[in-house]
Amino acid sequence: MDRPVTLPVLMYHSVSTVDGGPLRSLAVPAGRLREQLGVLAAAGYAPVGLTEALRLSAADPGGKVIALTFDDGYLDFLTAGIDVLRDVGATATLYVSVGHIGSGAAPMATTDTFGPLLSWDQVREVAAAGIEIGNHSLIHHPLDVLRPLVLETEIRDSKDQLEQEIGAAVPSFAYPHGYNSGRVRATVARYGHTNACEVGRRLHDDPGARFAVPRLHITPDHSGADTVEAVRTGEPGVVPTLKRAAQPAWRAARWTALHGLGRTLT
Repeated sequence: MDRPVTLPVLMYHSVSTVDGGPLRSLAVPAGRLREQLGVLAAAGYAPVGLTEALRLSAADPGGKVIALTFDDGYLDFLTAGIDVLRDVGATATLYVSVGHIGSGAAPMATTDTFGPLLSWDQVREVAAAGIEIGNHSLIHHPLDVLRPLVLETEIRDSKDQLEQEIGAAVPSFAYPHGYNSGRVRATVARYGHTNACEVGRRLHDDPGARFAVPRLHITPDHSGADTVEAVRTGEPGVVPTLKRAAQPAWRAARWTALHGLGRTLT
């Protein structure tokens, strides 16, 4: 029987500064990231990539391991993020939106500071620095409302291309926008991944749920002390619970919008 485990998994996107608008919460400046991770390290936490964190927490459920994850594959992870991680003795998993690499496009709008994405040479440079490269699908579509053949293409082809480009296995997957379902999770597992993460906004406390690992969204508003508190207790308030309760109805609305109106809602 699996022993109880509580694993905090932190979710980041860009290591940059955005002054306002919807991208602000996804952009953590390098100085703030250094503060957050430095305080965690001083509190005895060991930040590593998700696959390694799951392995370590299964071996020692009482250990103070946390997982760091960065979504999409922004260039600023290489130019700003890696130095911060190296200085505090951390590693991480970087999830790459495979179909956008080299296309000039990105999963979300970019600004003067937010974006662009890494090139394939730069992804390989990140991997060579000891960062786990994870799969974030081909085109960052919400996977839970795709038809079966499109879903399989998004998951199978992205993993194949990513492994060919970096020359290494890719066991970890991050669901675009966090959206997943039993069908999506089964497809991710069938194509050789061993773990996958959503958003969830809570601590991971179910060792059997390796394909629905929840993450805590860390923003530029989190001080170092706030980050330690999130790692210890999860995200506060009722909003995370309400969002989880609303997921079935929201999925139905997104399915109708996509297949009835041709619109993708996120």
